[in-house]
Amino acid sequence: MNAIFTDASFQNMINVANKYGVSTNAVTDLTQRLMSSNGSMAQFNIPELGGGGQWMQGGMTMVGDMFNNNLKYLVDGLCMDLSNLIQQGAIQYKPLPKTENGQGVFSGNWWGDLGFPNSTGSQNDTSYAIFNNIHRLAIKQNGNVTIFDTLDHNIGGVGQQQGGNYSVSFTSQYGNVDLNALPIISGGNKQQQAPVQNNEIQNNIVEAPIAPIMEAPIQPLENNNNNINNAAFEEDIFIKIEKLAGLKDKGILSVEEFENKKSDLLNRL
Repeated sequence: MNAIFTDASFQNMINVANKYGVSTNAVTDLTQRLMSSNGSMAQFNIPELGGGGQWMQGGMTMVGDMFNNNLKYLVDGLCMDLSNLIQQGAIQYKPLPKTENGQGVFSGNWWGDLGFPNSTGSQNDTSYAIFNNIHRLAIKQNGNVTIFDTLDHNIGGVGQQQGGNYSVSFTSQYGNVDLNALPIISGGNKQQQAPVQNNEIQNNIVEAPIAPIMEAPIQPLENNNNNINNAAFEEDIFIKIEKLAGLKDKGILSVEEFENKKSDLLNRL
């Protein structure tokens, strides 16, 4: 798919290029790599930036010239600025044009007129498209398309799921995303709501009232949020360590570099 940035987005990218003294083409290429992960990581091969390299939000920067610290600082600065702009919605693709067929007007992709996704993919009979900038997730399974409202989830990971309604699973800054808890915008089972309580009025029959049950005090919401955030932060640290281990196994990182990075990440816990 050929994606075109909005005029405002392109101007923001030019400003970043001028700030670091690199070409607009290099920044555009780097931005496209970052867009696929909503600004969380990028794997690139840009001659102006030393050839092949990788950047991950949280402190990992690798370039072709491993001992060129100035190049590392340049790549890290570029990626940090572009990542912030992407996550703030200041860099976006233009909506895809609509086409016409014999049955009326429709968008050129199976997810409709949501625009250009941050990332797409498929596993088995399920396809997905993630739109973090507009808080949407589209899933196509057996020809049926369901659009979810992802609320405040920033989806950054996709995996294979055993069981459940779909063969794919998603993770965000809060950990695993429960699709059953997300509102459905269109398609699928639009009746997905909170379960009906047994003591509600059904078929004009009112059940006898039940004496209230004293429950344990509810913990303050702030503490619950802290627990969730801490768990998500710890999970993110271990995911990064696993990725570093994979890079070590491939020979991209030396054992010493891997141990240093792992130690830095573990010290954040």
